[in-house]
Amino acid sequence: MSGFFGSISKHDSVSPVFYGTDYHSHLGTKRAGLAFYNPTDGFQRAIHSLEDGYFRTKFEGDIAKFSGNAGIGVISDTEAQPIVANTHLGKFAICTVSKVVNAEELEQYFLANHRTFSETSQGSVNPTELVSKLIAEGDDFVSGIENVFNKVKGSCSMIILTDDSIIAARDKLGRTPVIIGKNSYGFAVASETCSFANLEFGIEKYLGPGEIVRITADGYEQLRKPNEKMQICAFLWVYYGYPPSYYEGINVEETRYRCGAALAQNDNLQADFVAGIPDSGIGHAIGYSNESKIPYKRPYAKYTPTWPRSFMPQSQEQRDLVAKMKLIPNPALIAGKRGVFLDDSIVRGTQLKDNTADLYKAGIREVHMRIACPPLTYPCEFLNFSRSRKSLELATRTAISQINGTEEVNLKEYSDPESAEYKGMVDRIGENLGLTTLKFQRLNDLIAAIGLPKEKVCTHCWDGSGYF
Repeated sequence: MSGFFGSISKHDSVSPVFYGTDYHSHLGTKRAGLAFYNPTDGFQRAIHSLEDGYFRTKFEGDIAKFSGNAGIGVISDTEAQPIVANTHLGKFAICTVSKVVNAEELEQYFLANHRTFSETSQGSVNPTELVSKLIAEGDDFVSGIENVFNKVKGSCSMIILTDDSIIAARDKLGRTPVIIGKNSYGFAVASETCSFANLEFGIEKYLGPGEIVRITADGYEQLRKPNEKMQICAFLWVYYGYPPSYYEGINVEETRYRCGAALAQNDNLQADFVAGIPDSGIGHAIGYSNESKIPYKRPYAKYTPTWPRSFMPQSQEQRDLVAKMKLIPNPALIAGKRGVFLDDSIVRGTQLKDNTADLYKAGIREVHMRIACPPLTYPCEFLNFSRSRKSLELATRTAISQINGTEEVNLKEYSDPESAEYKGMVDRIGENLGLTTLKFQRLNDLIAAIGLPKEKVCTHCWDGSGYF
């Protein structure tokens, strides 16, 4: 995924944008960038790779050179951004949280009309530059952003820095959040509300799907009303979101407690302890422990001083090794015990399989895995959630292929927790990972834990629903 932060104030905004963007570091792994505007220097920009370091250390040298009462920043899981564009609408900087599924189609559309691209991303066009060109096709920013909504398949939320304001727009179906914060000096806009508190911003407004606002240091105005339909990504609460954050007024950590409690209510397991797989599994585990009355313990210690990110190395083999290195089992709590482990999801299952093997080496008697969401059966079409580019890389599809000798089956049968196909698939996943037992959350319990109507939540990766 990715996350952005912007601020416009009556005072210099460099510091709040720097720290506010840093508070989105859990959302991105590849690139980060900052852009500021002041009348003397115009637009100033810096972009750095995060694959060999951290946001704070990469940008400390840049912020001393920047100045401006307005700025934007982004932690990106894919392309280098912000992009600075010079168009008939004026010069502007733009950050996006997006997945442009039809990027190649749009690239050919622009090339056929003799348009050129100056940025690249992983061998293709830069999606944020692509979005900026779609905006520039409009007569104004509103019609340009609506052009993005109409032509992009996938999702796209954005913040735009002009010479006198910040324009924020949420994805047309609200798949990713955009929230406005306010303090005594001005306003901020962010993907994550956890970026507000220590910068003294209070939550002012949650943008609705497709809503567009213009923000200045004195206030904000609505440029486009929100759409009625919403498909916000459920994984914001299950996995992506930082525990103190709120989406649609619903707190992440409280939702995870409810998820864990629901799993416990549907379980009759006898065990010696409950544990969460760090980090996002911890909230789910606390909820399970509180409901089941099985004590919560930490049989793993997460070693973070030198390896806080498992995805920093470029090769998957190195990332898997680092992921293994940073979780250290504690035999004093494990040996001879029956453990219930909570995690947010199982994507490929590679890391979980290694962790399970380590638990057995440390002397554990039983490993019972409980997953806070249903089995991931469909690759995400709308966000950059799964790193699995092929559906067969999903643990569910691997199990289905092993059982049937083919992946060409009716997947709906494997999404129904009451079906024999579903039960066979879950049993096979458990066998593949070396687990004593494995259970997944039921979709209706997950929706109840979030607290929004089912039609307002995107559940595509579990049941194949959702739409562009």
